[in-house]
Amino acid sequence: MRLQKIYTIGLVAFFSLLMLLAFKKKKEKINYPSYKGLVMCGYQGWFRTPGDGGARGWVHYGTKSFNPDNVTVDLWPDMSEYKKTYSTDFLNKDGSPATVFSSLDASTVDLHFKWMKEYGIDGVFVQRFYNNSKKGPRRKEATQVLKNAFKAANKHQRAIAVMYDLSGLKKEESCYETLVSDWQRLIDELKFNKGVNKENYLHHNGKPLVAIWGVGFQERPYTAKSSEIERFMDFVKNDPEYGNFSIMLGVPTKFRTLDGDCEPDNYVHEIIRKADIVQPWFVGRFRMQHLENKVYKTQIAKDVAWCQENAVDYVPTIYPGFSWYNLKRMKGEEGKDNSLNAIPRLKGKFFNKQVDLAIEHGAEMLYVAMFDEIDEGTAIFKATNTPPINGTFSDYEGLPSDHYLKLTGQAGERLKKQQ
Repeated sequence: MRLQKIYTIGLVAFFSLLMLLAFKKKKEKINYPSYKGLVMCGYQGWFRTPGDGGARGWVHYGTKSFNPDNVTVDLWPDMSEYKKTYSTDFLNKDGSPATVFSSLDASTVDLHFKWMKEYGIDGVFVQRFYNNSKKGPRRKEATQVLKNAFKAANKHQRAIAVMYDLSGLKKEESCYETLVSDWQRLIDELKFNKGVNKENYLHHNGKPLVAIWGVGFQERPYTAKSSEIERFMDFVKNDPEYGNFSIMLGVPTKFRTLDGDCEPDNYVHEIIRKADIVQPWFVGRFRMQHLENKVYKTQIAKDVAWCQENAVDYVPTIYPGFSWYNLKRMKGEEGKDNSLNAIPRLKGKFFNKQVDLAIEHGAEMLYVAMFDEIDEGTAIFKATNTPPINGTFSDYEGLPSDHYLKLTGQAGERLKKQQ
């Protein structure tokens, strides 16, 4: 009788353990265990308007104000599906005020993630700029955008990851203390290293992935060494409470040869070898003629070979075209690359050619710049072909406003088929 009782207790304990393990396994479900086979986009989330609940007024539409005399965007968003809109001093063809969105609104972010799901785009890296990681209202608003993005990613089952952008870091300034403090607060607030926000968080090499962009660029006031980015990398990789992350580094086009836009310092290679993925920045570096001759495919093939030799994964930056006419005009800068549509989209041919060559020459994942970047004309989200009449803007060359969402989704299909 006693043995039977012991047996029964043991059996109950065994099945309880199985249930506990099953629950734990279910709780730790990861929908995106690897970047390989995925197309991710950059997500700025930095557009602000008066009346959006924030304290910054017009941000990234113009400089402090937004009107025909002060405008920094080259594309105008297709506003037909937004729940919250904000009037401007710009006029539509029928004389009505043209409207824009605010990235601070949860409904805006939700709509963008809804489009990602509809068109088969895997997800986004949400940009977190260095100055927005400091204490104050800028951090509060940037964090709210990130919170909204996590909510939308979970709702629409899209991949999401944090990308730190070092833009704003000053000469000889270390980013270490600021980023560590921000990182700890983000983990405490959003808990994307466990629980519900971990499920759709992008992983790579068995760990959640964080991106750091802006390492090794020649024209930056800081250097790879002065930024102390290696210390921050060590923290997010190895800290017992806030670590255990994989790392993607956003680096210059010429990272491999250490010339051109890259610091001529072997230390850049030392840092890259400590990362899991390297993401060279190609925006503005290539035009259609580079894709039609051997320049682009040679770049990709040699980059892939270097990364294989150095045990680092590789993701090239794909972009649809480039235009920052209004942005540079506001700064009083003129030049060949500052004209409207400086790098033409060619109705999607430029974008598709990059995708095909990248996949053909060994790319296993893609980074598209950018989902919502209308300042530099690289956006792939819905933009209108009928922008305001009292301004100078680019458009999608008469193509449907969702054309580049479709192309990005199709790029993902081609990549997955290749994989």
